Amino acid sequence: MVKQNLGKLDRVFRFVLGALWLSPLAPQFPNLWANWLVFIVAWIALIESFFGWCWLHHAFGVDNKNQ
Repeated sequence: MVKQNLGKLDRVFRFVLGALWLSPLAPQFPNLWANWLVFIVAWIALIESFFGWCWLHHAFGVDNKNQ
């Protein structure tokens, strides 16, 4: 298992963002690729909120666990 690097507020924000963007309230764009991008980012945010680990934070050495 990987070490968590997301704080509680960051996890809540990612969960709300992911849930909102996977709901019917998600932004809709005329380009299909943009809608798919929103869908993929929403799933990534939702998964990261459950695990508490972000690959970008890991790559840049950011640790918000204590916030």
